[in-house]
Amino acid sequence: MVDSRNISFDASHALRFFPTLVWKAALERESAQRINHDILHRLVDMRRSLPELQPGQAWQSDHDLHQFDECRELISCINEIATTLLDHLKIASQGFEVTACWANVSAPGAAHHIHCHPNNFLSGVYYVKTHEGANTINFHDSRNQTGVIRPPVMELTAENTDQVVVKVTDGTLLIFPALLPHSVDANRSESERISLAYPVNTLTHNMWDAPISPSRVRQRSVR
Repeated sequence: MVDSRNISFDASHALRFFPTLVWKAALERESAQRINHDILHRLVDMRRSLPELQPGQAWQSDHDLHQFDECRELISCINEIATTLLDHLKIASQGFEVTACWANVSAPGAAHHIHCHPNNFLSGVYYVKTHEGANTINFHDSRNQTGVIRPPVMELTAENTDQVVVKVTDGTLLIFPALLPHSVDANRSESERISLAYPVNTLTHNMWDAPISPSRVRQRSVR
């Protein structure tokens, strides 16, 4: 048997690979109130001829809200935060823009099952109307194989959890990788929960042919 007292290490540390970031921003109160007022006015017009949502029901608009004047200021905010995120990731931000936008209106009792957004680069949510009991979003580990063996944990951390619950308020803006699974629990409030969802995509088809590498595999070395 080896005597561990005679073994020492020069160094020992964790190497962090492939992190998943969810970027969270909060609009200044007056800005959020102004933007939300305009959005709600547009949604009232769109739903004027529709029946009132019943408990457990939800309504989704067409995916062209980013083209309406009432959403112009919000789209500008999204572009600014998306640029901040892309700069943080050291990804060229030229050629990116919001390519769709739609409203999700959830009556009390309505939930949104776990899903992701294929064929998009980034996804995001902006919260127009939230309430206690209707003010969270769940993010799920996208690495499916982590569920094969699940040893007990002594404390939940970013490294060992498989679901993260993010609290939001009116004016909260989130952007995250479109491949990241997410869901929304049932609305436990007595009022509608209203949010806008949107993808952010590149319009430059050859942007991945960056001068860093002629291939599509972006590799770096660590010690």
